[in-house]
Amino acid sequence: MKRLFVRFLVTAVSLAIIAALPAYYILTKSLPKLNGEVATSGIRQDVTIERDAGGIPVITATNRADLAYATGYVHGQDRFFQMDLTRRNAAGELSELFGADALPVDRRHRFHRFRKRATRVMDNLPGNDVEVIEAYTNGVNAGLASLAAKPFEYFLTGTEPRPWEKTDSLLVVYTMYMELNDERANRDVRRGLVHRVLPQQVFDWLYPQGTTWDAPMLGEPAKAAHIPDANEYNLNGAITASVRSLNLEDREPLLPGSNNWAVAGSLTESGEAIVANDMHLGITAPNVFYRARLRTTDASAIDLNGVTLPGAPILVAGSNGRVAWGNTNSYGDWTDAVIVVPGSEPDTYLTPDGPRKFEIFTESIAVKNAEPEIYEIRETIWGPVLDDSPDPDRQIAVSWIAHHVEGVTLGHLALETAASVEEALDIANTIGMPPQNFVAGDSRGNIGWTIAGSIPRREGFDPLLPADWSEGGGWTGWVPPAEYPRVINPASGRIWTANARVVDADGLAVIGDGGYDLGARARQIRDDLFSKERFAPVDMLDVQLDDRAIFLGRWQELLIAALDDQAMSGNVDRSAYRALAQGWIPRASPDSVGYRLVRTFRSEVRSRVFAMMMQPVLEVYGEDTELRISNQFEGPLWALVTERPAHLLTANYESWEDLLLQSVDSSIEYFAENFEGGLEQRTWGERNIARIRHPLSRALPFLSRWLDMPAEALPGDSNLPRAQGPSFGASERFAVSPGNEQGGYLHMPAGQSGHPMSDYYRVGHDDWVQGRPSPFLPGDAVHTLTLKAVH
Repeated sequence: MKRLFVRFLVTAVSLAIIAALPAYYILTKSLPKLNGEVATSGIRQDVTIERDAGGIPVITATNRADLAYATGYVHGQDRFFQMDLTRRNAAGELSELFGADALPVDRRHRFHRFRKRATRVMDNLPGNDVEVIEAYTNGVNAGLASLAAKPFEYFLTGTEPRPWEKTDSLLVVYTMYMELNDERANRDVRRGLVHRVLPQQVFDWLYPQGTTWDAPMLGEPAKAAHIPDANEYNLNGAITASVRSLNLEDREPLLPGSNNWAVAGSLTESGEAIVANDMHLGITAPNVFYRARLRTTDASAIDLNGVTLPGAPILVAGSNGRVAWGNTNSYGDWTDAVIVVPGSEPDTYLTPDGPRKFEIFTESIAVKNAEPEIYEIRETIWGPVLDDSPDPDRQIAVSWIAHHVEGVTLGHLALETAASVEEALDIANTIGMPPQNFVAGDSRGNIGWTIAGSIPRREGFDPLLPADWSEGGGWTGWVPPAEYPRVINPASGRIWTANARVVDADGLAVIGDGGYDLGARARQIRDDLFSKERFAPVDMLDVQLDDRAIFLGRWQELLIAALDDQAMSGNVDRSAYRALAQGWIPRASPDSVGYRLVRTFRSEVRSRVFAMMMQPVLEVYGEDTELRISNQFEGPLWALVTERPAHLLTANYESWEDLLLQSVDSSIEYFAENFEGGLEQRTWGERNIARIRHPLSRALPFLSRWLDMPAEALPGDSNLPRAQGPSFGASERFAVSPGNEQGGYLHMPAGQSGHPMSDYYRVGHDDWVQGRPSPFLPGDAVHTLTLKAVH
């Protein structure tokens, strides 16, 4: 029997090896060629592509079009499947690869008809920009064609790669719009449900425009508003539904956003400004961004260093040698919910010019191994009509800057030759992109901030709520660059942004409020910057890695006070909770138990208090209605748990002290139900485990160790500079002085290549996890590929 088993085992292993050999052969064939020469008719002059030990390319071309071609070539070699998913995501075409399981996403995104809108944008681009996109497109397809086998993902999905098209580069921008903006105006709609039920003064208190945590560059933190008295709002006698969920720790997701800041040359040894940036996005393998050095040698020579976006021929953030720049999501108001008033005739709606018929667009969504799905979209003069509006009573159309031709341009190309901060800010105001906090510094020590992206001009309505534009008002055009707010060379020599409110008064009126983040992260960054008087680029990494729990400090004190001797009497679990919280490591560090317990306590209190405040609204719309909780809710929340007004307590609780203790007990119950072992084992690292995954690894879990980055405990969290979740965080970190790039650093959560068998798939990941400053500039060439021009 033993001999038979051994023979069976040998046979099985042999068959597995035989089966694996063709797979291994195919996989290695889809690795890119890195050395030698490739003849191509797509360029005017020869181009060299040198890669260093990390796979970072240095591309040297004679002119900008050839540079774009070669940029497309390396993107096509290293990241084509990622680019394919990005364009399909925006266009609503994922079902063609993955079948009917992707239809819900495709319907949601096809709603915007971005492929057709991209064609309109392309028709409006200036000739030079079109030339760059055409060259880039040709380069992508040449890079893809240079692979001896199609990218391995197409073997796994049983599909074929489709050539890159010019408009696909615009679809990449639209995917970023969907990541960074409220693409369906749900924020306005859900806030509107609350507004229709609660008194105005109560609504204003629950949805403030800021808190005492604010750290704007212009203006002051918001003052705490008074709690409505019993005559204004009284919840006594009401009963809230249960707020328990399967995961207390996922109730407050991290916002897509970023940190960036700059210090003036007056605060640096070199006299050059320093710009730092870490853009927070969903992080995957491969990474969102792709490092590169891009150079031309013609009369208008450029030398660009930083991060590119696979699918686009531009430098997103970095340095051109004279100016450096970075971005954070602005969270201005870029989407409005328009109430569609039905006309008297079927299929009509009212406009300021009288009734109009809806435009009907019929889209066909291709589905792998199935018949196409027909999807119908109704559009108004303001935008498409939601088919899944959270408002049960009214039709809502979405007015969004991404739907306009002004929403997408290749303005980044002009930044490549900007020679000063002022010039860079002028250019930024004209770029069509998801509007960003654009921070720049130059080699002469100047620093500045403005908004990059198109800003709509509004009239005659409250942009925070759904509005009826049928009798006038709405968007009346675009704010001209001269009216954009900006800050140049502030007296402090410091500029900072972190998705929170940056300005007030007139500047805030221009930008609007699209759901600013709580100001705690921005304030901690500001305070870090004011704790020093002299800076080098490497000092910025200390700020980016700052995981101190300053925001949660007062919640830790509240928790300790709530768990007094009486509360702990005879309750071993509460006593353990208090002891661990009291002895906490006040950081979002993987080994901190107390941090996690305090955080979970706050999350539970926040959910319970919000449920109480919303009870009258839920009585009208139903207990399952999803309502919008303000990112500034910390203001009224903290006032309530410290002042403890009896008239704002529902019958679920005997007192505010009882609410706090029930929150502790729920947290204890949550940990007991979902984890093995005692509270002392509940470290933050157990919760904050990296899930940096390849898009296919969930469907192919047996390949996850090959496809994904390591599942390791990560420091960081929300409401502090090192914003980090399991699959969300810094998609890059850099700091650089323009003109002194060799002194800067740049690292990313995954490597350059999109191929797991490449030596460059994981390079740099450890530096990102450990917070080590990888050099900003590529190193010495290890590989050289020359694209030879054929005429």
